[in-house]
Amino acid sequence: MTRLLLLSSLLLCSGCSSQSPADPNALHVLFIGNSLTYTNDLPAMVAAFAESENRPFVYETIAYPDFTLQGLWNLGDARRALATGQWDFMVMQQGPSSFADHREILLEWSARFAVEARRNGTEPALFMVWPASFSNAFAAVIQVYTEAAEANNALLLPAGAAWLAAWEENPNVPLYGPDDFHPSENGTYLAALVIYAGLFDTTPIGLPFTLDLPNGRLNIVAANGRLYQEVAHDVLLTP
Repeated sequence: MTRLLLLSSLLLCSGCSSQSPADPNALHVLFIGNSLTYTNDLPAMVAAFAESENRPFVYETIAYPDFTLQGLWNLGDARRALATGQWDFMVMQQGPSSFADHREILLEWSARFAVEARRNGTEPALFMVWPASFSNAFAAVIQVYTEAAEANNALLLPAGAAWLAAWEENPNVPLYGPDDFHPSENGTYLAALVIYAGLFDTTPIGLPFTLDLPNGRLNIVAANGRLYQEVAHDVLLTP
């Protein structure tokens, strides 16, 4: 698959690893969401981790700026991708979901997507994100993503909780980008650790701090990288 740029202001990120989509040994993952997924190309980081451990991995990303799961459902791209029946997991995400309207949208439409995913042989997973730094809404975001995962018996990928855990150990790690909402490369790296380890049911400890990505090389300071791996490991073990 190739990376597609949707005309106008909507960006559709679509990509896969070098593995064939028909590879029966690969883990096939569909990522759906918005800019919190495509900023710094989080799915490509997950794929780079898989490559570093020689795990076949195929992915596609469907993500648009400011989209909710309801918007993705109505647009239809994600449902058409699910209908191919080729995916082992669908990783879904929307904006921080701490306000009443977004909370209800996340709960309702993650349930719809979970049903649609399973109807096509795909397991649903929820990528827990984070609020803007100035919103003081981490607890609400963690709660609603946990609630949605439990309600749908879906895999929870608690990246937002991992961010908090990292700051508890070192308040200075740079997880936010310049706008104090979208992730820095460090923030995406930590989220990708959680997602990779959760999907493959493995430990993130020992993964590389340097990754070759489609848009260039990522280098994470080793001390920070070790911290991120430890907290990613720990949050995935937390009930």
